Amino acid sequence: DNFFKNHRIGKDVFITLRVPNPVVEKSEAKILLETLESAPRSYDTASMFYGNDNIPPIFEVILPMTTNTESINRVYYYYRDFVVGKQHKKCFENDITIKEWIGEFKPETLEVIPLFEDIPYMLSADAMVQNYLRDKQFPYQRVFLGRSDPALNYGMLPAIMVVKIALQRLHALQEKIKIPIYPILGLGSNLFRGNLTPLSVDVCLSEYPSVQTFTIQSAFKYDYDERLVRKAIEKINNHTRTVPTIIDEEIALDITERLASAYREQIKELAPLINEIARFVPRRRMGKLHIGLFGYSRNVEGIILPRVISFCASLYSIGLPPELLGLHCLTEKDLSFLKVAYPSFLEDLSLVTTYYNRDVTKLTSPKIAKNIEKVLDMVKYTENLLHGEYTSQIIQAILSRKEETITENMIAAGKIRSFLG
Repeated sequence: DNFFKNHRIGKDVFITLRVPNPVVEKSEAKILLETLESAPRSYDTASMFYGNDNIPPIFEVILPMTTNTESINRVYYYYRDFVVGKQHKKCFENDITIKEWIGEFKPETLEVIPLFEDIPYMLSADAMVQNYLRDKQFPYQRVFLGRSDPALNYGMLPAIMVVKIALQRLHALQEKIKIPIYPILGLGSNLFRGNLTPLSVDVCLSEYPSVQTFTIQSAFKYDYDERLVRKAIEKINNHTRTVPTIIDEEIALDITERLASAYREQIKELAPLINEIARFVPRRRMGKLHIGLFGYSRNVEGIILPRVISFCASLYSIGLPPELLGLHCLTEKDLSFLKVAYPSFLEDLSLVTTYYNRDVTKLTSPKIAKNIEKVLDMVKYTENLLHGEYTSQIIQAILSRKEETITENMIAAGKIRSFLG
C-alpha cells in the first residue's frame, strides 16, 4: 500500500499489458477485448486511490507476433472508437448517453507497442511502424524486438544480425519522420537468447547502443546475488542510448540466409532428440502457441519443437550448446565482417563452448559431430568439468533408458550455468 502511494503507477512505475494477438492466438482472442475494456476501469481505481490527477495507470499495450500494420491499427482504433467511443452513444432513442449513465471513459487512447518476433517481419518493422504513424500525431513510438524466437527458428547469429539491421532501420526511420522511436529488446540470459545477465550488462549496452529498454527475464533476477542484480539494473536505467552500430546489410543478410539454412538442416535431424529430452525439463511458465518456421509446438515439415526455454535447456543438458548450431558455414570472410559487426562474437562463443561435452557425439550423427568440430576449432576453450559430469550422466541415462535422475541432473547443470534454458 505504502509503496504504491509513494510510487505513482503510470508515472514512477509502469504496467504494460501484453495482449493476445487474435490472428494467432484465436482461443485467447476475446481476452484482448476484456483487457482493453479494463483500462478505463483501472483509470477509475487509480483516481480513487491517488486522487483525480489525470495520470492513467495503464496507457500502453504490447501486441505480440505483429505481422502487419493493420493488426496494430485494429487494437488502437478498437480502443479509441469502441471502448472509449461508446460513451457518446445512447442505449435507445431519447435516452441519456452512456457517459452520463456510467461516467467518463479515460484514457482516450492507448499506445500500441508492436512486438516483432519473426525475421521477415523484423526486417520490415520500420515500414510497418511508418505506415502505422502516418495518420497519428504521437510524441514518440515504442517498438519491441524479440530475440529468443528468431534464434529458435533461424539460429543465434542470424537472430543477432537481424536485430542489428532492424535497429539501424528504425533509427533511420526516426531521423526521417522526426519522431523518436524507442526500441525495446527482449533478451534472455544465455547467449542463444540474448546474453543479458548482471555480469554482461556492459557488453549488451555496447552491442545494442540504440536500445531504450531491455526486458529482464527470471534468470537475471533470481540466479545472481541481489546486490549484483540491483547494480546491473541501475546501470541499465542510467544508460543513455546513442546511435546504433551500422553494419553492412547485404553482407549480414547473406550470412543470415546461409546460416539459417544450415541451422534448420541440423535442427530437423536433432528435433526427435530435443523433444525426447524436453519432457524432463522442469516447467517454469505457461506458454502460448506461436508463429515461425518451427514455432511453439507447431508442426512444419513434420518438425515439432518445444518452447525456446525447454529447447535450450534440452541441448545444454546434453552438452550441446544451441549457439554452436549452424555456425560451421562461417567463412574467413564472414569472421572478418563479424569483427566489426559483432566484435565480441569469438569471445562469447568461447565462453559458451565451455559447456560442450564430447560425449554428445554418442547421441548425434557423425555429420553433426563433424560440423560442431569445425565450430570448436574457431575458439580456444576449457571444458567446465563439473558441468560435464552432469551432462555425461544425462547422456548415459538417455542411452541406457534410465531416466529417473535426468531432471535433477538438468537442474544441477543449470545452476552451474546460472540459467536453465
